[in-house]
Amino acid sequence: MGIKDVIPSPTKSYSSSSLGKWLGFVTAIWVQAISGNNYTFSNYSDALKSLMSLTQLQLNNLSVAKDVGKAFGILAGIASDRLSTPVILLIGSVEGLIGYGVQWLVVSKRIHPLPYWQMCIFLALGGNSTTWMNTAILVTCIRNFRKNRGPVSGILKGFVGLSTAIFTDVCSALFANSPSKFLLMLAIVPAVVCLTAIFFLREVPQTITNTAAQQKEESKYLNFLNIVAVVVALYLLTYDLSGKHSHLLSLLFASGLLFLLVVLPLCIPLYSMFKNSNSNNSNDVETSVQHNGDQVQEEETQTGETEMGEKSVLVAEEKDLETDQVVEMDYKKPILGEDHTILEAVQTLDFWILFLSFLCGVGTGLAVMNNLGQMGVALGHADVSIFVSLTSIFGFFGRIGSGTISEYFLKNYATPRPLWNAASQIPMCLGYAVLAFAIPGSLYVGSIVVGFCYGVRLAITVPTASELFGLKYYGLIYNILILNLPLGSFLFSGLLAGFLYDAQATKTQGGGNTCVGAHCYRLVFVIMALSCVVGLALDVLLVFRTKNLYKKIQISKKSS
Repeated sequence: MGIKDVIPSPTKSYSSSSLGKWLGFVTAIWVQAISGNNYTFSNYSDALKSLMSLTQLQLNNLSVAKDVGKAFGILAGIASDRLSTPVILLIGSVEGLIGYGVQWLVVSKRIHPLPYWQMCIFLALGGNSTTWMNTAILVTCIRNFRKNRGPVSGILKGFVGLSTAIFTDVCSALFANSPSKFLLMLAIVPAVVCLTAIFFLREVPQTITNTAAQQKEESKYLNFLNIVAVVVALYLLTYDLSGKHSHLLSLLFASGLLFLLVVLPLCIPLYSMFKNSNSNNSNDVETSVQHNGDQVQEEETQTGETEMGEKSVLVAEEKDLETDQVVEMDYKKPILGEDHTILEAVQTLDFWILFLSFLCGVGTGLAVMNNLGQMGVALGHADVSIFVSLTSIFGFFGRIGSGTISEYFLKNYATPRPLWNAASQIPMCLGYAVLAFAIPGSLYVGSIVVGFCYGVRLAITVPTASELFGLKYYGLIYNILILNLPLGSFLFSGLLAGFLYDAQATKTQGGGNTCVGAHCYRLVFVIMALSCVVGLALDVLLVFRTKNLYKKIQISKKSS
């Protein structure tokens, strides 16, 4: 028996791994396209407010409870190192089904409104479900595409950004913006998609040689998926801006969206399978011709290889013993760019700079998303679905654009990724200023600018954390960072926006309240603009602290 009979062909091994990797990535896109349900609160918040007779502070605290569910994403981070990807997805799908299912029962009046504290629990369950989905997707895909973390993060986070618009527009097209039917979609659709992804999403072993040709092929496929994502975003934007639609046109829109999300991405794994199948057939012919000539040579060298192998094992064992002694005697903390445990990461200044700058960006952005319903009423807009969709769609452009652009400038100019976070804080600050002055069309401008910059922040922070603190414990480190979502929601939405709105509002019958006019949120926007200035300073500091690391990363990418 020769060596070729024992060791599988590298081309065959790459073929099967490539197919599995791309099929998994496509199903990951599907999961991300429905896992942004946590950003859709404004679509049904008014229904909850009137049904439960809530003040704005009480309603905002319900939105905080939804975001507090993400604080328990730490559990998903811990589980990511111990449980398989399918199990993590299953947990997320069940939680979402329960959390949003109960909210649907309440809003559809199939059951009486639950006590306030119980509603907080079910909103938290719905919010926590997305952390399991996102952890499973991001950890698995970042590890599968180590050489293209920026574009992969941009695509995945981009579809999360689009998911709010996808849910909003489909509900508008099929159910005329019914809050109860919208919640039913949030309960059922993510569960079905996650159960589908369970069968395909796996971490691919990194044992195959990643040649320059394979890297080029990978980049080409990612560029195609970028184009698909942009087409989906423009398709949604066209539907939003084209006014009212007939029932037939709405059905055609929903069918076209399904085609863009399901059929087009599947072209990549199908093409990869077809291409590698042809490649394997030609390689098998060459192997059969060479096999007889190689077999004699293999048998002659087998004895020598065995002796050399035994010597190599002895040398390796000696080196292992030496390494163990060094580790026991002289432990050194990892430097920036190496694998950190969570305890090692939180002991670094860079972690807390990233954490606090992230808070300034996503915390203020969440306050806008959670309060869009009441902001629209305050500024004279009866229907806020267009603003929810604009925030989602331009959040997508921020996510997908920043992922690809940051990767390009990193590879060519060693530009630190945190620079793009710093750049996003400037227009975000200006967007809050526009909202504060409440000029005509300010909510359109604010929705677009805030959505775009929020998307940049999310997409850039994902690969930045992996580059600063490594991939080994990435799942847990990522979920520590997104504690900023519930924390920012509590500070900026629950406390700041809730208290300041109620101070301006007038009470209504039943115990609720309402406020109409630009003054309702003016001070909120001014304070959030100042927070963005603080975030800008922190991001600039991180740029200077990490520029040497990103120079090394650039050299590594060029050499590979």
